[in-house]
Amino acid sequence: MIVHPKPNLLNVLVSLKGSIAKRIARRSVMVTALASLIVLVENLHPAFFAKVNATPFTLLGISLSIFMSFRNNACYDRWWEGRKAWGEMIIEVRSFIRESVVIADRQTRDGLLLALCGYAHALNARLRGEDELHAAQPWVAESSNLPLYNISDGILQSIGKRCSQLAEQQQISEWRYVNLEQRLRGLSQAQAVCERIKTTPLPFPYTLLLHRTIYIFCILLPFAMAEPLGWLAPIFTLIVSYTFFGLDAISDELEDPFGRDENDLPTDAMVRTLERELLGATGRKDLPPPLLPVDFVLS
Repeated sequence: MIVHPKPNLLNVLVSLKGSIAKRIARRSVMVTALASLIVLVENLHPAFFAKVNATPFTLLGISLSIFMSFRNNACYDRWWEGRKAWGEMIIEVRSFIRESVVIADRQTRDGLLLALCGYAHALNARLRGEDELHAAQPWVAESSNLPLYNISDGILQSIGKRCSQLAEQQQISEWRYVNLEQRLRGLSQAQAVCERIKTTPLPFPYTLLLHRTIYIFCILLPFAMAEPLGWLAPIFTLIVSYTFFGLDAISDELEDPFGRDENDLPTDAMVRTLERELLGATGRKDLPPPLLPVDFVLS
């Protein structure tokens, strides 16, 4: 995620970090070059462009803008819902820390808290398509017993099983066990939200239609602008293509908010926050430092 101070006019004009310009540069340059070629042909053979009317492009541009706005809102909703789910995880983990103080056995409590730390690392790896088991191993004592199809949920199951044993052994009251189980249920719900976002992309025909329409519009636009604007047509084509291609690329990034693109959620930083709080609850003093933005990017 880009963490950038409020930009001034110079930063708005020249800043590339967090900008989508790098991803769409090739497409925009190709469309601009095509527009220049069309203007050249129009100067050599003006009769070919005499009857081209800009009205259809105006109507198509308005419709395309509304369609893109709808898709951008849908993708941003996915990004924001993912952020809310991680916020719920932080709340549930902090609540578990508070409610687990009734566990008298220090070693047992520390083991549960470290397992929650392993859960956060495993879920982050799962959402990013990385090795869950490798991420959880430093924190979970019996990682070999975890189900390989869902390491993070397996950690929650093992924590729940241990809390149930504590209740059966009357080391914690039934009421305390219910509270701890509610915290684990909240973590499971937040994980399910993240998995739903990760495994359910926007309908492909919906995205494909928008991609095709953008390309058709940007390629045909110079034919309408060549005759009235002359050599200004490539400049306006560049501006329009930058806007449409850019909005399209931003939507693609926000559709999956758990990757490692510059505008994705900073789940590494949120996992580090949980790691510091869980280790602090065990009495550790040598806490890892919080993650800070590197070149304005918080991962």
